[in-house]
Amino acid sequence: MVDQRQQLLIVSFSDINSDARVLKQVRLFADTYDVTTASFGQAPEGVSRHIQLPVMNTLRAVNGRYILLGQYRMAYWQIPAIKQAWQLLKDRRFDLAIANDLDTVPIVARMPIRYGFHADLHEFYPALHEDDPSWARYRKPWISWLCKHYLPRAASCTTVSGGLQKAYSEQYGLDVDVVPNATPYAALTPGAVSEPIKLVHSGACLRNRHLDVTLQAVQESDAPVTMDLYLTPNDPPFLQYLKDTYASERIVFHEPVPYTQLVSTLNRYDVGVHLMIPSNFNNTWALPNKVFDYVQARLGILIGPSPEMVKLVNNAQNGIVTQGFEAQDLAASLQLLTAERVRELKAASDGVAQQLSAENQIGAWVSALDSMVSRGS
Repeated sequence: MVDQRQQLLIVSFSDINSDARVLKQVRLFADTYDVTTASFGQAPEGVSRHIQLPVMNTLRAVNGRYILLGQYRMAYWQIPAIKQAWQLLKDRRFDLAIANDLDTVPIVARMPIRYGFHADLHEFYPALHEDDPSWARYRKPWISWLCKHYLPRAASCTTVSGGLQKAYSEQYGLDVDVVPNATPYAALTPGAVSEPIKLVHSGACLRNRHLDVTLQAVQESDAPVTMDLYLTPNDPPFLQYLKDTYASERIVFHEPVPYTQLVSTLNRYDVGVHLMIPSNFNNTWALPNKVFDYVQARLGILIGPSPEMVKLVNNAQNGIVTQGFEAQDLAASLQLLTAERVRELKAASDGVAQQLSAENQIGAWVSALDSMVSRGS
């Protein structure tokens, strides 16, 4: 029997099976639409077909000469990964599409999508590497041009936090909804508080996240805590530096676990820690998936004064916010982690787990596609 469902394309320049946000889109729409994915890596579960894109750097692999000459359109379309993706996609027909990240948007905008496409913007791209003076001088004008030229062609847009939403609205006049990087609901309960209290941090090992500040605080604190880390090796030399400098009986580094096992692994701990140094715009306004992972793992949360995370923690009453982003600020907050306090924080996470689950946070994607079909029909 021929599948009569509408054809939905989901595109990302990422390994889709390791991209939690894009996998949520696949799982959300696989029962409603006939889903085709185009990405790096193998086909994810639940799709009708998969187009495997060649693994390459995308917007970083631009020919700088085109940018210096102001030939911004050419700069994008001559990127090898873009050219190959376009060759694989240009002759295909879809009813709807979701373009993940700015680098896929021009490709999808150029395709004959019947009802239109939705752009899901995982970062605020004009400020992506603004802490690099060379990038800010040469690449930012090009990235800004891509945003101004292509994002208005999307029928709708979403991004990951209120701070990024405001930036897209103010700088490009876009009407953007927020779909946070929430974690699927996990039917778990808070574990008993350990002695000493068990801290945990999971995520990417990137220099601009300054994990050494967190580890210095734990290392120098006399609070009754230990720290375990589950880090992906995004920067192997930096990860090795952290291990060489901080690994001890008190601070333990583990191999990363598959995302499907992460929340149940975190559930063995007491407090999830994330001190996001505001080294650039996106870090300042981050609302990362790990905060939602900690909620589903029924952990207390310990964060720095990052505005989006503070808003979540204050509303949920499930965490402690440091006074600043220095090691001494985190060390001072570690002293507040009594067994009774941690028990209260874990219980608070348990109380908001359903509300903050992915299932209750991704309605804007459904509304976006429904609206496109309704307008088109």
